[in-house]
Amino acid sequence: MSAPDMSKPDLSAPDMSASDMSARDGTPRTRSLFAQTVSTFLENRLAVVGLAVVALFILFCYVGPLIYHTDQVHIDLESATLHPSASHPLGTNEVGYDQVGRLMVGGQTSLEVGVAAGLLATFFGTLWGAVAGYAGGFVDGVMMRIVDAMLAVPALFLLLFLASIARPTVGLLILVIALISWLGPARLVRGQALTLRTRDYVRSVRLMGGSPMRAVLRHIAPNAIGTVVVNATFQVADAILTVAALSFLGLGIPPPAANWGDMLFNGINYTYDGYWWLIYPPGLAIVLVVVAFNLIGDALRDSFEVRLQRR
Repeated sequence: MSAPDMSKPDLSAPDMSASDMSARDGTPRTRSLFAQTVSTFLENRLAVVGLAVVALFILFCYVGPLIYHTDQVHIDLESATLHPSASHPLGTNEVGYDQVGRLMVGGQTSLEVGVAAGLLATFFGTLWGAVAGYAGGFVDGVMMRIVDAMLAVPALFLLLFLASIARPTVGLLILVIALISWLGPARLVRGQALTLRTRDYVRSVRLMGGSPMRAVLRHIAPNAIGTVVVNATFQVADAILTVAALSFLGLGIPPPAANWGDMLFNGINYTYDGYWWLIYPPGLAIVLVVVAFNLIGDALRDSFEVRLQRR
């Protein structure tokens, strides 16, 4: 009997490719999940359209003023309510401001307040809900009763009260809107935390002597990222609408600052004069941006859905 030829490959042994060997550390799986999440998002054509709309408005509001120069500080009553023309594509408003330039300046305020307030509310609400859900018992009861008490206060009443006792600024609007917007994310993340706290990897943190804050920051909050990201997009959309509502009620940032809600409020006074360019452009901008963020949120919800990732 001759010895086996070691120079020939053993065809009976499984072929371990580099991707299979590296799969033990989870890298290919992580990349595949990320790629599948992106692919699921891109499959939603409405979400892609929404993302494009948001990107276009960001370019319009922040890059546009660098190309299309207008004076949005000094009043020019001689140029008040001019019809759209070559020099003023969307006409001028009641005090002579170019309407296109006003849309750009107003969009900056609306987007900045909306995004900042939405992210701040999501961050604080996530932390509050994660701590309450992880702690449970008496701590959870006290923290959630605070949330319930604040939810019992009408948001519009609180906004009117805070905006009437202080001069509205961008920073104040961000804080006021975030103050009433973190309650929703807190309740959502708290529900996620109640489920995650029973998982083995969270229990192991306790057994190994890890601090509760480590468990919240390293395990509870990251594993609720899907809920957090989706809710953040809706919070931004709601914040933009809240800014518009406050400005429509006359509690927005005073001139020469502007936002889309303030422009819409001023344009309503000229509804019966036929000055359509004072009403439709800011109103359409609010609707498009809010709908775009909602479409993005719907697609992100599908992308983070576990059942869709494993299909």
